[in-house]
Amino acid sequence: MVAPPFSDPVELLRRHLVRRVRSTFNDASQGEAPVAISDEALFARDTPIRMVHADIVGMLVGGMASLLLQMLHPHALQGVLDFSDFRADMHGRLRATARFIAVTTYGHRDDAEAAIARVNRIHEHVHGTLPDGTPYSALDPRTLAWVHLAEATMFLEAYLVHVRPDMPMTEQDEYFRQFAIIGRRLGADPVPESKAEAQAMFRDLRADLRSGPEAREVAALVVSGRIEGAMTGVQPFLADAAVALIPPFARTMLGLDAPGLRMVPSRMVTRAMGSTLRWAFRQNPAARSER
Repeated sequence: MVAPPFSDPVELLRRHLVRRVRSTFNDASQGEAPVAISDEALFARDTPIRMVHADIVGMLVGGMASLLLQMLHPHALQGVLDFSDFRADMHGRLRATARFIAVTTYGHRDDAEAAIARVNRIHEHVHGTLPDGTPYSALDPRTLAWVHLAEATMFLEAYLVHVRPDMPMTEQDEYFRQFAIIGRRLGADPVPESKAEAQAMFRDLRADLRSGPEAREVAALVVSGRIEGAMTGVQPFLADAAVALIPPFARTMLGLDAPGLRMVPSRMVTRAMGSTLRWAFRQNPAARSER
């Protein structure tokens, strides 16, 4: 007699891992549940943006790397310092960002549009002055362009490094075209629609970046901050992977050392963790790309 699936120890382990990860990114005390995947989302199933954003480890590494880059923009940094509780609740910011990405990538298009509108309303109230008296606003298209570019570039780069290094350039370009839809709705201008455009924009917008003690302080918090739940214990390895992902000039500006030999255990942990979570969530990037 075949045992029912729920008594299979391997299946029980898989379900336990899924529950742990979902609890990390969904605040049950606030009534949050995992985002339901919709066939009426902004993006079709098995397209590049949905494949890239589905990989948990890649998104964690890319997300931390993008935050490090964003903190080099003085306007983005000041908005975080003035209006965010980032110092006290890094995990809460991570959770909110992850949920926004999930809703806009996989949720019903009405829910995605509502989430985008909610962020735009919040941005209306985020404005002030830099220490030198220069005004800043979270609605500034060029500031939003850097934030969008940092996210798109680092999410994709983490996916290439840790999940699928042989991703065709046509799919990489399609990823930028798809993510550009979100960037434009959030007010970013310009936004890249190919990897070549993203690289050119990166060189152009680099002139807007500045270093300083506040940027280095926030960067240190990103690197050393604690991720609760299923990710507890692996955060230092993910942080090393994120620091390795950003360009050398950015590490220098943020006062961060290249991980060096620490990348050996970091690669081992990220690879093992990524493979385990893809198994738990029944993800197969290679099979999806063939369909």
